[in-house]
Amino acid sequence: MTAVLAYHGVRKSYGRTVALRDVSLEVQPGEVFGLLGPNGAGKTTLIRIGLDILRPDAGEVRLFGAPLHRDGLDRVSYLPEERGLYKKVKVLDALTYFARLKGLGRKDARRASERWLDKVGMGHVAKRNVETLSKGMSQKVQIAGALLSEPELCVLDEPFSGLDPVGVDMVKQLIRERRASGRATILSTHMMNQVEQLCDRVAVIHAGERVVYGTLREVRRSSSAPVVRVRVEGDLPELPQVARVVEEEPGNDRELPLLALHLAAGGTPAELLDALVGARARVHHFEEVLATMEEIFLRAVRGTGHEVSAPAEEAAE
Repeated sequence: MTAVLAYHGVRKSYGRTVALRDVSLEVQPGEVFGLLGPNGAGKTTLIRIGLDILRPDAGEVRLFGAPLHRDGLDRVSYLPEERGLYKKVKVLDALTYFARLKGLGRKDARRASERWLDKVGMGHVAKRNVETLSKGMSQKVQIAGALLSEPELCVLDEPFSGLDPVGVDMVKQLIRERRASGRATILSTHMMNQVEQLCDRVAVIHAGERVVYGTLREVRRSSSAPVVRVRVEGDLPELPQVARVVEEEPGNDRELPLLALHLAAGGTPAELLDALVGARARVHHFEEVLATMEEIFLRAVRGTGHEVSAPAEEAAE
C-alpha cells in the first residue's frame, strides 16, 4: 500500500537550532495518525515540510507516492493551530473563497460551504462577520473550511481547541467518518485521551527526533509492565506464569476482588489465560493493563524511555 505521506530522513535547522533530526515516518490511506510532542518539539516544522510550506535541509518527502507537487497538494487540507480566517468578511464568503481555492466552481463552492456550516452546527452564522465569532465558533468554522473539499489527507493541528464537549464529540465523529470513507487524517493534539480513542498509529517527536512510533496498541503494549487484572471466583490457583499478586480492590457482596497479576519473566497474558482455564478457575474479569498514552508521552519527553516502535510488518499495515 502506497503511503499517503512519507518522510525519509528529514532534517531541518534554523541557524544553529536543529528542529528535526533524520525523522522518518509514514501515514497510510484511511488511517488516523497521531503526531504528538511537547511544544517546540518540531511537529509544526514537520507538518509544514510535508505541505511544502518549508523545505527540508536533507531527506525526502513523498505525497501520494510522488515528490511534492501542486497536483498532490490540491488533495490535502490543513487546519493550523493559529486562527486562519479573515476577520472583516462574512463567514459564508470566507468558506466559499477557501472552496474556490480547492478548484470548486462558484456555485459548488457556495453549496459546499453552506452544507458544511450546517454540518458543524454553524449555519446560523453564515451572514455574520468572522470577527463577531467566539473562539469555539471560529474553530468550528475553520474545521468546516478544512473538510469541505473532502481532502484525501487532512492535517488537523489542535482541532479541539476552544470547543465544548459537544463540539469535541462532533469533531471526533467527523474524523471517524473520514476514516470510514478511506481518507487519511493527521491529528496533532495534546489531548492524549482523544488520541487513544481515535488514532490507529502514533508518532511522538521530541527535540526534533522520533522517539515513539507504531500502531497505538503495539506502542501501548511495548511500553507496559506485564500486568493483568482479574476477578476470579474462589482462591486463585498457583500458576508459574504469575510472579506476584496485588489486591487492588477488596471483594464485597456484589463484586469479586480485583487482583493485579504481575507476570513472571517471559510470561504473556495469553499463556496466563490458558493456565487459568486449564486450572478450571472461574474467571469473571480478565484485562491486560496497558500504559496510557499520557504515561508514554511523559516517559518519552522526559528521557526515561527508549524509542518504542511496532514491528515492521505491523507498522506497514
